[in-house]
Amino acid sequence: MLARTLTLLALATATLAIPLDQLERRATVTPDATCGGAYGYTCLGSSFGNCCSTHGWCGSTAAYCGTGCQPAYGNCGSNTPPTTTSTSKTTPPTSTPTAGTLSECLTQKNVPIRLASSSDFSQLAQPYNLRLPYTPAVIVLPTTVQHVSDAVTCAAKYKVKVQPRGGGHSYAAFGLGGQNGAMVIDLQSFQQVSLDVNNIAKVGGGVRLGNLAQAIYDQKQRALPHGTCPGVGIGGHATHGGFGFSSRAWGLTLDTIVGLDVVLANGSSVKATSTAYPDIYYALRGAAESFGIVTSFYLQTQPAPSSVINWSFSIPNMFSSAATSANNFLHIQKFAQNASVVDRNLGMGMYMDGQGFSISGTYFGSLTNFNNKIKPELLRGLPAPTSQSATSMTWLQSLTALAGQALTQPTTGYNQHDNFFAKSLVVPTSGQFTATTLTSYFDYIIKNGVNSANPWFSIINLYGGPGSEINTKSTSFSAYSHRTSLWVIQHYGFTGSTGTPFPAGIIPFITGLSNSITSEQPQTVFPAYPNYVDPSLTPAQAHAAYFDSATYAKLAGIKQKVDPGKVFWNPQAIGN
Repeated sequence: MLARTLTLLALATATLAIPLDQLERRATVTPDATCGGAYGYTCLGSSFGNCCSTHGWCGSTAAYCGTGCQPAYGNCGSNTPPTTTSTSKTTPPTSTPTAGTLSECLTQKNVPIRLASSSDFSQLAQPYNLRLPYTPAVIVLPTTVQHVSDAVTCAAKYKVKVQPRGGGHSYAAFGLGGQNGAMVIDLQSFQQVSLDVNNIAKVGGGVRLGNLAQAIYDQKQRALPHGTCPGVGIGGHATHGGFGFSSRAWGLTLDTIVGLDVVLANGSSVKATSTAYPDIYYALRGAAESFGIVTSFYLQTQPAPSSVINWSFSIPNMFSSAATSANNFLHIQKFAQNASVVDRNLGMGMYMDGQGFSISGTYFGSLTNFNNKIKPELLRGLPAPTSQSATSMTWLQSLTALAGQALTQPTTGYNQHDNFFAKSLVVPTSGQFTATTLTSYFDYIIKNGVNSANPWFSIINLYGGPGSEINTKSTSFSAYSHRTSLWVIQHYGFTGSTGTPFPAGIIPFITGLSNSITSEQPQTVFPAYPNYVDPSLTPAQAHAAYFDSATYAKLAGIKQKVDPGKVFWNPQAIGN
């Protein structure tokens, strides 16, 4: 009798050790796919799956129901719920699709899809980079977040890899999965742009940059830092960096993100912020395509400037003498770090293609100050420009001039393409160009690029320098690692005609451009810019190029927690 009494007392004491609110939540079906541990919710009867994984997320596959599964918060061993009557305060489990194929699963859930037999499938599956065509297993065209959630759930069930497609401009065609047979979730219907009382813009995952810029200006004369191509989608641009000439003043597009609505691998939809789902918030800002489908962004906007100076100088004779060109570039590099002249209000980049060399950018200041202070110091010692301009214009006029086309872009039927290969280098301030490196670079261009059989260009943008907002953030701020950069270089070779086969010589030439720099500074680590994704890199090379080691380790840990089955995948995804 005494033994039985002691046993009952021990059980009662153990029960009382659990906080009352957690006991109540243990009997409550999860509203957001979290479970167990600090969360306390049960998965049993949820729409996300009946198993609570070791990491505290609900799901239905072996990754959730197998090793480490928490039986106190759901089913283990199998997603099938127990047949015995339960007295817990759970809602009835939702029906599990009995479909035998992926398309049947999607159709049963009324998810809009296109298959290879659909009349518009070929147009929807066409990549921006025509060099890399892939054929998806299915293209999902959701109009609601529920469609996205159901599509991800079906893909996980049938072990089909998933990738989002916003604007579709991925250099590696990762928006098509980066391989045949993926599920593409095309967000073209997610076109909302609205500003709240705090001037935070809620932006649908399918919005293109030009439409975004036009919309927030029209609504409240607001602005954001972003790239110059109006057809690029917000999704990949914002989640991998997002540079524009205004970024030295305002930061990257990524830096403006204060929240994201995202569908995770188990089909749950959550809003991630710095305080809610902070690990997911961290991962999405740098590697979103490995973690979920962002259906909406929340971006902190800036007042649009009343005027902007757009400026440009064409510098002659940059491809005659490698030594002379190297000295000219060294002057530009020194100018870019001269705090007595340069501040955060100056955006600057260089363009070269073996025929011409130009320096251009924007300035948030007066035309008088630009002409009297900035221009003389920049041009001092350089060859006299063959053409030059410095013009004051409105914010929208500035964006339109930089784009070279109208800002407003079609929301469906977008049909701009190229046929190309590109590589990038991030040049750290501590490892900036030496005279030897620049001589090697221009020597390579003079020998191989001046009379190249195929068109190419290099763009070298100033990310760092005095006052740059890009470099004010620490590497712990987000999963974007490159916070000590001075320059970011893009080397880009293309066919000149999208209908012609891709010439074999372009890839080695572009690779040689990058090698002419890195070979001369072996002591310098040159990362790569994630938005210029390079499909020639192995997964390990890509991870090392895009992320520092601590960032990647953190991302890999988050991936294991929220997507252990690797539902979201491309050839360079986190965890590969």
